[in-house]
Amino acid sequence: MEVQVLLTTAAQRPMGFLSFTLHAHLPYVVNHGTWPHGMEWLHEAAAETYLPLLRVLRRLEKNGIGLQCNLSLSPILMEQLTHPVFLAEFPKYVTRKIVSAREDEAFFIQSGENHYAETARFWHRFFTQAHDDFEALGGNIVAAFRHFHEAGLIEIIACCATHGYLPLLGTDESVRGQIRTAVATHRRHIGESPRGMWIPECGYRPAGDWSYPVAAADGSALPPQFARIGVEQAVSESDIDYFFVDTHLVEESERPASPYRPPKGFVPRVLDPAPPQQSQYRSPYRPYYVEGSYGKDDPGGKLDAATVFARDPRTGVQVWSGDIGYPGDGAYCDFHKKRWPGGHRYWRVTGPHVDMADKEPYHPHDVEARVQSHASHFVHLVYETLRDGFSDSIPPILCAPFDAELFGHWWFEGPLWLEAVARVLHEYRAGVELISCSDYLAKYPRAGFIAMHEGSWGAEGGNQVWMNPETAWTYTHLYPAELYTREVCTAGQWRETELGARIVRQMCRELLLLESSDWQFLITTGAARDYAELRFLTHNEEWGELKSIWQSYEQNGELNEHQATRLAAIEERDSVFAEIDPGDWAVGAKAERD
Repeated sequence: MEVQVLLTTAAQRPMGFLSFTLHAHLPYVVNHGTWPHGMEWLHEAAAETYLPLLRVLRRLEKNGIGLQCNLSLSPILMEQLTHPVFLAEFPKYVTRKIVSAREDEAFFIQSGENHYAETARFWHRFFTQAHDDFEALGGNIVAAFRHFHEAGLIEIIACCATHGYLPLLGTDESVRGQIRTAVATHRRHIGESPRGMWIPECGYRPAGDWSYPVAAADGSALPPQFARIGVEQAVSESDIDYFFVDTHLVEESERPASPYRPPKGFVPRVLDPAPPQQSQYRSPYRPYYVEGSYGKDDPGGKLDAATVFARDPRTGVQVWSGDIGYPGDGAYCDFHKKRWPGGHRYWRVTGPHVDMADKEPYHPHDVEARVQSHASHFVHLVYETLRDGFSDSIPPILCAPFDAELFGHWWFEGPLWLEAVARVLHEYRAGVELISCSDYLAKYPRAGFIAMHEGSWGAEGGNQVWMNPETAWTYTHLYPAELYTREVCTAGQWRETELGARIVRQMCRELLLLESSDWQFLITTGAARDYAELRFLTHNEEWGELKSIWQSYEQNGELNEHQATRLAAIEERDSVFAEIDPGDWAVGAKAERD
């Protein structure tokens, strides 16, 4: 009742804004394993997150409501969702899930467990709907999201090509290659250039001197300390207007809780954070231009400055935390406990620290009240968080960024919660409205310029999740590969023949796949360490093989039969970014805004 009174008595004009950012991304898994790691990840995300989100958007559209979120579809995810292998295999996956639900139902009926039998029927209906939706879309999930983008109900933004962690990439050309490839891929799938970008892991590094943190595994000499461009410059060069960072980079104060945490005790906790370095408080509820040279020396160059939005930690923990947030509610479906061989879930969370053996039965039809309650609570929390800024001449904006896969996959009821939040805000006119970041920037000015330090939304706000004693070895291979790729792309001999271009294009693809931040993340968290290590080593070996093929071609002007066969095989296995341009890795290429 308290929330409803608050909402109905609020002023009708927007006093503040809420902007969801859903970051949809999976590492490249096509042709690289099936189960338990590999294509199964992509199938699960499509069935449990992407298709349910599309259903939510359709229902809201029917009622004249827009979620108005910033939806980041990573380029490598779009490449996979439109890949012939996924299009052929996904219907088979959901069919297996439908069959397993029928088998579960028969088993539970025979065992006299009627409640579990009813839940099995629920899963049968759920995956049947996934199958039917996929067929109705002609298999084109990306085009379905594009419809809502074109209708102005969401804004699709970009991400780096393969989710490379920009602060630790070894050359400016690699940073530019990640972003330039991303923009080109976005145009091909969405039909226009993106205005915003999700920087992987919210990883930001300003311009300045930089040194390689590890030595090269092959013993080659890495360059000494040298000047690097900032992330803001690379973003601006590709006509990206805005990106996101974690709260502490704007506030420069105590680092908030992170949705990405390594195993307990792996990284020491900062108990005595450094005091703020800025004399003027920077609100995380306003966007800022990011200080930078942007490749120009004149003051007018700042007109090309990129804008940054900060994550709100207070509302964020309510949504992603399985301990104290909404997903940890005892009524919701428990993600971890599954019945095999089908893998369906028949138990509820029950409690945050309840043993697997003590999980109680899940009641899928009894969660609607909890979803509505949590949606109302969230709107109330957003209202209270922004309240101090309601009297400002420029209304504040609360940015709520999350991994899209949280909704539906990790938190099964998450898509319904998003829909409920949109309906609460629409129906009760809280004085807070949903808005995309582009729409906000079109209406309101930035709050000035800001200079930020390096950081991320990972544990302790730094690079520790991606660079630590368990992952440092990956960079000893990555850095020499980046330097050699830059050398070949800059020399330009690859442009002389189609065969030379094929070799170097695939070399750039393998470098992008090698740079994926997912490998270090999975190693650090232990979520799929063996798979991540294997994938990194596989792409490293394939890059090395392409290097040898290139050197042979460079010397002989042709390939032998074995080399030609291997080139074709690697191209077929990692067939992404068809229009990749090795020129993006050349020194000085496209260093000015288009």
